[in-house]
Amino acid sequence: MIWQAAKALIVRDLRLLWRRRGDALQPALFALLVIVLFALALGSEPRTLAKVAPGVLWVAVLLSGLLSLDTLFRGDAEDGSLEQWMLAPVPLAWLVLVRTLTHWATTALPLIVFAPLLAELLHLPHAQLPVLLASLLLGTPLLSLIGAVVAALTVGMRRSGILVALLALPLYVPVLVFSAGSVAASAQGLDPAGGLLYLAAGLVLALVLAPLATAAALRIAHA
Repeated sequence: MIWQAAKALIVRDLRLLWRRRGDALQPALFALLVIVLFALALGSEPRTLAKVAPGVLWVAVLLSGLLSLDTLFRGDAEDGSLEQWMLAPVPLAWLVLVRTLTHWATTALPLIVFAPLLAELLHLPHAQLPVLLASLLLGTPLLSLIGAVVAALTVGMRRSGILVALLALPLYVPVLVFSAGSVAASAQGLDPAGGLLYLAAGLVLALVLAPLATAAALRIAHA
């Protein structure tokens, strides 16, 4: 039953995403724009760009994820789908987890795929690229899970885009620090495993707790 519900939700989300193809490309285009602006502002010196490349890439990914965070559950609340979620014979936390992972796959995963090209634009050394990709694969799902809790808390509010950003950004800071820090440690010849392990532990914890917290927040907001 739970797998059938997950499949139905994923198919529905992908169909809606296909109808709004222009909106779906906005996070990726925004991240590209941020990286290009940083590259233009810092000049064409490869050493200068290489030093800031991990931070710039992570800030671009983080900010692009905020663009679609407000709409994570808002459409379901407006068309009544959220009520059906709560009445469905499957746990609400499971549906929340499926929606969050679908959101990650359609917003952050394309950026991870094109991360080598974006890193090349900022002259990131090739030796640091595996650590960057590992930090993105561990950190971006964590951002989506944290953001889902914030989006659920504000789903009943109108014009909550700025509020979502203000609530989510402080929670994103540790992920940003450990992710960019692990790449910076690799650049200095240090072992980046510490930061990546912290990200992995946070991801496991968020996979367990974030769907439950998001489901509780949705019930409170929709009460």
